[in-house]
Amino acid sequence: MQDTKMKNLVNVATEFSPISWAGISRFAVLVSAVAISACSGGSGADVQQNVQSSSGASATYSGPPPATDDVQAFKLNLWDNISADNRCGSCHSVDGGQAPMFARNDDINIAYAEANGVVALTSPADSQMVTKVGGGHNCWLTSASACESILTTWISNWAGDLVGIGGREIQLEAPALRDPGQSKNFPDDSSLFESTVYPVLAANCAQCHSSSATVQQSPLFAEGPGTDQAAVDSAYAAARSKINLDTPADSRFVLRLRDEFHNCWTASCAADSAAMQAAITAFANAVPLSSIDPALITSKALTLYEGTVASGGNRYESSVVALYEFKTGAGSTAFDTSGVEPAMNLTLSGNVEWFGGWGLNFTGGKAQASVASSAKLHTALAATGEYSIEAWVAPGNVVQEDTRIVSYSAGTDTRNFNLGQTLYNYDMFARTSNSDANGNPQMSTPDAAEVLQATLQHVVVTFHPVDGRKIYVNGLLVQEADPAPGGNLSDWDETFAFVLGNEVSGDRSWQGVIRLVAVHNRVLSEGQILQNLEAGVGEKFFLLFGVEHLTNIPESFVVLEGAQYDSYGYLFRAPFFISLDGTAQPEGIPLQGMRIGLNGIEASVGQSFGKIDEIISSAVYTPATGQSLADIGAVIPLQKGPELDEFFLTFDQLGTQTFNRPTPATPPPSVPQDLPAVAEIGVRTFDEINATMASITGVSAQNANVQSTFNTIRQSMPTVETAEAFLASHQVAIAQLAIEYCNALIEDAGMRASMFPGFPFASAVATAFPGAGATEDLLYDPLLDRVIGTAALPLATQPARATIKAELDQLVHGIPADPTRSGLAAAGGDATRTRTIAKSVCAAVLGSGAVLVQ
Repeated sequence: MQDTKMKNLVNVATEFSPISWAGISRFAVLVSAVAISACSGGSGADVQQNVQSSSGASATYSGPPPATDDVQAFKLNLWDNISADNRCGSCHSVDGGQAPMFARNDDINIAYAEANGVVALTSPADSQMVTKVGGGHNCWLTSASACESILTTWISNWAGDLVGIGGREIQLEAPALRDPGQSKNFPDDSSLFESTVYPVLAANCAQCHSSSATVQQSPLFAEGPGTDQAAVDSAYAAARSKINLDTPADSRFVLRLRDEFHNCWTASCAADSAAMQAAITAFANAVPLSSIDPALITSKALTLYEGTVASGGNRYESSVVALYEFKTGAGSTAFDTSGVEPAMNLTLSGNVEWFGGWGLNFTGGKAQASVASSAKLHTALAATGEYSIEAWVAPGNVVQEDTRIVSYSAGTDTRNFNLGQTLYNYDMFARTSNSDANGNPQMSTPDAAEVLQATLQHVVVTFHPVDGRKIYVNGLLVQEADPAPGGNLSDWDETFAFVLGNEVSGDRSWQGVIRLVAVHNRVLSEGQILQNLEAGVGEKFFLLFGVEHLTNIPESFVVLEGAQYDSYGYLFRAPFFISLDGTAQPEGIPLQGMRIGLNGIEASVGQSFGKIDEIISSAVYTPATGQSLADIGAVIPLQKGPELDEFFLTFDQLGTQTFNRPTPATPPPSVPQDLPAVAEIGVRTFDEINATMASITGVSAQNANVQSTFNTIRQSMPTVETAEAFLASHQVAIAQLAIEYCNALIEDAGMRASMFPGFPFASAVATAFPGAGATEDLLYDPLLDRVIGTAALPLATQPARATIKAELDQLVHGIPADPTRSGLAAAGGDATRTRTIAKSVCAAVLGSGAVLVQ
């Protein structure tokens, strides 16, 4: 039967792509209406199984065989994982006697029938079994959310084709409607926090929650000392999500002391929690209520978590053997939620913080699994002889070198595999029968492409026994020329450990954020990689803002896709108008100037929807797709956290309701500032330096050795002409390139004879550099003529020729008054030494400021 009110299902074909996270420029949400109909039995299609460890976790089964393929799928994917006594088997079995008995081991067909009453195969995450455990019912791990994710995976594996491979269907659910209320917002300035809550935190929590702690615990809300304003500001930012301004007694700081007895500093946790609550109350009492302007046209309000969950749709995970989505958000363990036993859980150590919206932020620490649990990678991947490593990462910078993002290793020189970073490159080391014990030769993305950027990226590296390694970034194949293709994994070592953000030895620290990691025991196809790219990453919701009271259209909403962007803000995107009443046909409804409100006031920044000017019309609107309002996004500051921040929308016009928005006041002109002095000269950039050296020496920039050196060091050379941006590392790179050009010039007999006619390259040092000046000038003058101009046509802004020659003489012959400065020619030598000294003279001129400055 079909309901009179059509149910709208949102098919998340594309979610937060790397482009949309970085530039918020690519948005697409496909909405489809599907009539609710009865589900048939199993589809009959084969269910591809994850590789399971032979850990013996399930109960022994000796009852009648499964009656259907679907019962067999239930046994393999769910029953085998939950029937053990340390999970569901101790209660939900014949021996346990608790209904429903979906873990009974006497008859799998009866267990199957019982399980069907507590699972939802078309929406595994909504299964009663999942929500019950997610609410804290007998989770076998320390995190209920981790058990929830694992159960969802097992039920999804059982559901197979019922869940579908073309896109996860997400049913839009109308939230409870309420008007935006008065609220308190955190002041931008930290002074009030500093005088109320901060003294309690700094005095009693700094032993763990500060950067000076021996063992740091995130978040660092007790940074000090109080006289350091930057430290107070940092502590304030970290503490805000733990403070409830509207109900101080519900603040996380208070609950941790009062209900969880967490590190109370006196003998009475009740007294300590009362002191903390009093400090927060004093803070909250001084913060005024934000009241909504009654003239505003507002939608109904809701929090992020009151939206419809839109995360994780359509990921390809049939071959996953380890999966980290970092949903827990707290504690010292990141759980492997692949559902493949044994769970390869990671222990966090050092400078690792949980990242808002699911992720880990690495600034010097690591997340490492035990050797015992890591052995499942050896078992699962060696069994197939191929694998893929998938990660959503946001590198902290593009200057870190030889760092580890994902590694399965024993130290810096032995590993089974590694995904790492060197400057703008992703590196892959893979131990095979064709490599050494460290996975060399390494394979990296092309230097010139600079594909690694300090923004969120989807990275997949694959290994195939015939094709070797490939690297994909944001769905594009960027490297497939494996220097050591193919091979087998027979040399893998099962005593290594799996680690994120560092080497197991702790001395290859990577800086950045990891949002998701998956290890597959198959090579992902390009289509599967694109599928996972389009599925996006992180915790996302559809927020339905009720506007029926403004449009008179039944069950009408303006919907935004929203997520916690990071620990400091929210991302909203792709707004559309829709009615959950499938019979509604809106016509001629103007919608202009939409803005996002937060906790009783319009957000002061991020109002990119303010330029929307649309007419909701039946010519564009359909019950299935609604009507898109904009293909842009907005980032709004986080105030109290996703559980407490209340959002609403305002409109300059919606339907017949209008708001005459006052013209913003013109800010006063800024006081003119005297800019710091800027150099009147500039420097050549990397390509200009390369071209100049080629022109001066006559050596082609395509010379193999020159080109190889340039490609290696170009990222360490100047990229802008500003002299103030010039660094010592730039000079080192320039010197390396100069040496390579001069080596090519001097070692070519024809080129050196043409450029330095008469200089005795075939003579010993004593003959070539007698110190009288005339012979040395045969080497000096041709170089200087090309660099600073000839005596007849000198360059006015270059140094004097005599000054440069005096410097070169000191390089060759030393300083007579200083016996410690003997010079390159002092020890004598044969013709080979003569050419070496000539190269040094050439490089000194070629790598000098005379060439660099312009």
